[in-house]
Amino acid sequence: MYGNPTKQKEIVRVKPHVKKNDMVLILSGKDRGKQGKVLRVNATKGTAIVERANIMKKHTKPNPQKNVGGGVLEREAPIKLSNLQVVCPSCDKPTRTGSHRTAEGSARYCKKCDTEM
Repeated sequence: MYGNPTKQKEIVRVKPHVKKNDMVLILSGKDRGKQGKVLRVNATKGTAIVERANIMKKHTKPNPQKNVGGGVLEREAPIKLSNLQVVCPSCDKPTRTGSHRTAEGSARYCKKCDTEM
């Protein structure tokens, strides 16, 4: 109402190349070279949570009402999608993915061995 009006941040939606339950290779960061399964993908933020990778520590207070004991929890932190590469299930190598139209709809395929994923 008063002062300069604030501009809302534009949300850039990019279709992720990684899906849930994909095996991925981490390309950079402290866990570079590790492989893991994707547990969750956040397309609006451009991040994914990979199983047993990018582990962080979270300190929690005890809450007797919710029956939660305090302590230090270890959990996976999100990783940027640009730092992940899909591992092809048939040739078992990290690869780029492409998409093409099929009778059922669009499908992803491996650019190394040219098989559908």
